[in-house]
Order: sequence, then structure tokens, then C-alpha cells
Amino acid sequence: MENNCMGKKTNGNGLLLLKKDEEKKEIEFELRYLLSLTVQERFQLMLRKNREMLALLEQNGHRKAAEILKQK
Repeated sequence: MENNCMGKKTNGNGLLLLKKDEEKKEIEFELRYLLSLTVQERFQLMLRKNREMLALLEQNGHRKAAEILKQK
């Protein structure tokens, strides 16, 4: 464990460790991380997450086109 420049404890891998759920601190940590990225890195992250979400949707059957059923 080490303290980062913001005085928060991290495990050295850039993960925020909190004793209890503190949404405000989690959001601040995430925003600081995103602000540390360049514009290009943010777009790469966004595109990678988009591909991950599409893959998850396909795995769970939510990307398939709806079938048209004919009545007899």
C-alpha cells in the first residue's frame, strides 16, 4: 500500500482502496484518472469499451435482428 499524490491509499496498481463505499471519492478518483489521459487515450479507451459492450451484447443475444414471424 502506498499513498498517492492526492493523499488517498492505493495498492500501487492505480486502484482506489476504501474501507467503505464512498461514491463521491470514487467519482473524484475516476475523474482524476480520466483527466490524466490525453484526448487520444480517452478516445482509445472509449472505443475499446464500446467494442467490449458490443461483444457482451452479442454474447447475450441482444444484437441479433428481430425475426419476422408469419401467421398461418
